[in-house]
Amino acid sequence: MKEIGGNVSGGGNKKISPTRLIVPFPRQRVHNRNMDSMSAQQRSQLMAKIRGKDTKPELIVRRMLHAAGYRYRLHGRISRGTLEELQRENPETRLRGGKLPGTPDIVFPARHRAVFINGCFWHLHDCPAGQHAPATNAQFWADKRKRTRERDGQTIETLRALGWEAIVVWECELRDPKSTLETLAHFLGPPSRAKGIDGA
Repeated sequence: MKEIGGNVSGGGNKKISPTRLIVPFPRQRVHNRNMDSMSAQQRSQLMAKIRGKDTKPELIVRRMLHAAGYRYRLHGRISRGTLEELQRENPETRLRGGKLPGTPDIVFPARHRAVFINGCFWHLHDCPAGQHAPATNAQFWADKRKRTRERDGQTIETLRALGWEAIVVWECELRDPKSTLETLAHFLGPPSRAKGIDGA
């Protein structure tokens, strides 16, 4: 609080008694960057609303591949025949829900190829967007993104052990669609002339 005092003279010889004015200072809000403004329940509800599939980058890649003549399966799904073959050859590996480990965004069963389309921030890419660190609740996000990156690496190793190859398309790479398609075509090989899904 700031006090302003003094004699104030009016018109003529009349004097006004000393006056004390109290002027309140505005409160300074202290922001703790390490404190999360949301409760655990609110944070959980927010995270649940984030799309896990059919994201904008996924749709871009799918349209790109389809236009180039490729046919595929989505979200790690494989045919029953492919599933049974994998289980015979790898009895120690559990394939939950008839899907490949890590639930790849796009699958080419006959080629034994899988494509992951990752957001740069969520999967901790090396690009500027991926390396951006949130100011709020920084340690929480750092730990979460680190675990995601480690899990991604483990998933690719598991797929390789099953005889599958995987490639990651990063969100930032879609700024150059031509280059992205060339990379995918090199990874996949030429499109199949047969109608229907590759390897269905």
